[in-house]
Amino acid sequence: MSALADRILAGDLRAIARGISLVEDEDPAGAELVRAIFARTGGAYVIGVTGPPGAGKSTLVDRLVAAIRTEQTPVWNPSLRRSEEAAGSSRIAAAAAAPSVGVIAVDPTSPFTGGAVLGDRLRMQAHAADEGVFIRSMATRGHLGGLARATSDAALLLDAAGKDIIVIETVGVGQDEVDIVRTADISIVTLVPGTGDEVQALKAGIMEIADIFVVNKADREGADRLVSAVEANLALHAYRGGEWRPPIVKTTATTGQGVKDLVAAIGHFRDHSQPAQAARRTARSEYRLRELVSQHFMEHLERHVLAPGEMNGIVERIAAREVDPYTAADQLVQRTLRTGGSAGLPPSPKASADPRSLGGGG
Repeated sequence: MSALADRILAGDLRAIARGISLVEDEDPAGAELVRAIFARTGGAYVIGVTGPPGAGKSTLVDRLVAAIRTEQTPVWNPSLRRSEEAAGSSRIAAAAAAPSVGVIAVDPTSPFTGGAVLGDRLRMQAHAADEGVFIRSMATRGHLGGLARATSDAALLLDAAGKDIIVIETVGVGQDEVDIVRTADISIVTLVPGTGDEVQALKAGIMEIADIFVVNKADREGADRLVSAVEANLALHAYRGGEWRPPIVKTTATTGQGVKDLVAAIGHFRDHSQPAQAARRTARSEYRLRELVSQHFMEHLERHVLAPGEMNGIVERIAAREVDPYTAADQLVQRTLRTGGSAGLPPSPKASADPRSLGGGG
C-alpha cells in the first residue's frame, strides 16, 4: 500500500485511478490508502457544481476547466497555499502558470438495475490529451445527496496527487440534495431558464447553499426573467456588512460566453472567504467524521453483533408493528455496547417474555 501511496503522491495517473477505484469499491485497502496520504492533503481548492438535470453542468465544467488551464485567472493563487507546502515547492511554481485540475463527475445509478451511464466525461474530451487534467466519472451507487459515498475520499486522493483545483460535478439534483456544500470550498448552483416554474425552482434547498448562481443557457428565452427571480429571492435576505452576497452569472456554456465572468467570481469569493475558510473546512471534517462513525457502527453491528439474517427479521417485526423502531434502535445499540462485538444467536422473538425485546447476548 505504501508503494501505491507513493505513486499517488508523485502524481502517477494510473495510481490515482487505482486508488479511486479502491475507495469507490469501499475496499478496506481504500481506507488504508486515505490514512497514508491524508497528512499531505488540504492544499487543493474544491469547486462544487450542482443544479437540476439538464442545466448544462457537464458542458459548463468543461469550459471552466479550459479557462482555468489556459488563462491567467484569480481562482488559483499560490500565496493562499498552506504555508507548509509553500516553501520550496515546484508544484507552486508550476501552478502559477497553469494550475492542475482534477474533475470528479458523479452520475446517477439506476435503482432497478444498479447500472450507471458514466457519460459526463464524454463532454470533456477536449482535455483528453492534457496531462494537467484528470477526469473521473463516479456512480452514486444509490447514495443520496447528489454525490457518491466515496466522492470526498476521491477528492482527497486528487489533492494528495498534486491537483491544485478539484471540480466536483454532482448528479442532477432536486430540492434537498445538498451534500456538495459539505464537500466543496465553494458551491456553484447552475440554473436554466425555460423549466416552466421559476417559483418552484426558488423553493429548492439548493438555492440556500449557493455561493455563486449561474444562469446557464442564457441565450434562451426567459433567462432575464430567471435572473430577476433569483435577485428577488436574494433581496429577501438582509446581508450584513462584509457578508458575501452570491452573484448571478449568465453563461452559455456551449459557446463559452460568460465563463470568464464565472472564473472571476470564483476568484472573488475565494479572496473574500479566506478568513472563514478554516472554519468551513472544520465543519466539513466534523460532518465526515460523524458519517464515518455511523457507517462503521452499522458495519460492526451487522458483521459482529447480529446473526445472519437477523437484521431482516427485526425490520419485518417493525413492519408488523411487533416493535417500534425507536425501541429496536435502542436495543441494538445496547447489545453492541454490551457484547463488545460478540453475540450468539439470539432467542426467537416468540420465546421472549417481553414482546418488544429483540433478544441478543447479555
